[in-house]
Amino acid sequence: MILVDECRWWWRERWWCHMVSDDSLDELHVFAASIGVPERGFQGDHYDIPAHVREIAVESGAVVVTSRELVVRLRSAGLRLSPDQRRTTAAAGQIADLTSASAISIPTTGAVQPIQLDPRLHLGSSIA
Repeated sequence: MILVDECRWWWRERWWCHMVSDDSLDELHVFAASIGVPERGFQGDHYDIPAHVREIAVESGAVVVTSRELVVRLRSAGLRLSPDQRRTTAAAGQIADLTSASAISIPTTGAVQPIQLDPRLHLGSSIA
């Protein structure tokens, strides 16, 4: 089951919360991808998501729980990382980001393909 807690963290001009699975990381990644959450939001055992994406998650079936309940369920599932594991995972993610950024190649020929954006994920949107 996908769980989200209350938005309690203010960062980059918006409120953020956590999204986890109490079943598996595979379930979490599939759900996150289905609502358009970028992989860079994954923090080793949870995704950090802004309030407007939390609404989309809840509309898509995520269950709202307290932060305490979220951690209890994550631990019970054996998916909670220790602080040391989270630091190691975060450092590895930063290295992977740098590696992939340096490997980006931009084609200079060929047709430009349009992309489709989900307007619900617009970074400037806010909750009324």
